[in-house]
Amino acid sequence: MTFTTTLSLMLNIKQLIPQRSPIMMVDELLCVHGDEAQCRLAVREDNFFLEKDCLIAEVGIIEHIAQSASAFAGYRAVEEEGATEPPVGYIGEVKNFHLTERPAVGDVLITTIIMGPTVDGVTIISGECKKESGEPVADTRMKIYVP
Repeated sequence: MTFTTTLSLMLNIKQLIPQRSPIMMVDELLCVHGDEAQCRLAVREDNFFLEKDCLIAEVGIIEHIAQSASAFAGYRAVEEEGATEPPVGYIGEVKNFHLTERPAVGDVLITTIIMGPTVDGVTIISGECKKESGEPVADTRMKIYVP
């Protein structure tokens, strides 16, 4: 799918997600097209989820995918609905999580989020995380609850 930049992606990521240092796991919302978006994360030495082997823990990849969905939801709330604060959401369920490789310091991750249906504040999302080179890292489906 070709993504188009039809939005003001010049927004600071802190305007789109409620997470703050040290657990911010998204650097940038790259693009949005319909129900799909892409986010970017450069893995640095100070990453909260970095383990002793200098690789990101599995839970860090799950958090990165969830925060990528949060950035997408934050974009929609700020740009389309005029919100002044990003919505706070909670991971309700992680399904079918497949980890291919744990990223290392220096890797750049590009994650594609596809928003599914929302019922009573629960949105089903699909997330696919790859290295910038295209190598797969992980994929999953999640239920995210936004009260």
